[in-house]
Amino acid sequence: MALLTIIKFPDLRLKLRSDEVTVFDDELRNFVRDMGDTMYTAPGVGLAAVQVGVLKRILVLDANSGEPDSKLEVFINPEILSADGEIIYEEGCLSLPDFSEEVKRKEKVGVRYQDERGTRHEMELEGFRAIILQHELDHLDGVLATDRVSRLKRSLYIRRRSRVAREESQEDAHV
Repeated sequence: MALLTIIKFPDLRLKLRSDEVTVFDDELRNFVRDMGDTMYTAPGVGLAAVQVGVLKRILVLDANSGEPDSKLEVFINPEILSADGEIIYEEGCLSLPDFSEEVKRKEKVGVRYQDERGTRHEMELEGFRAIILQHELDHLDGVLATDRVSRLKRSLYIRRRSRVAREESQEDAHV
């Protein structure tokens, strides 16, 4: 088990669009396993590759993280084919420390993706699983949950988080 470092806002990589995965090999499968281990340890319910500094279109999720029926789901090169309904959910994010705001998402999504071996699949997700998928897919497009809230809430969070990041950076420089 290798734990990966989760990058935090204001790291500029979080605003970049991730590239498609074209090679499906053991290195990819090991990376996906490490992403899962990192997500569970954080603890979280979803993680996009960009959040660990890898600009590839890979995300993992587990809506039942920490529960007996927990199961890691892997989506490579995911794309939403259909979306229906609306749901508002209070979201947090492993890359946005101390962020928690209500975000409007689609309640049900149809998605096409590949697994770790490159096999194509289509699936419909709804409720919490759909919310997680949309949140992580946003990461792959360089969109953060802060981009989906009011300008005022976004600006307050950015100001607060930038100040904290500067203070942490100064503390690290003194160690």
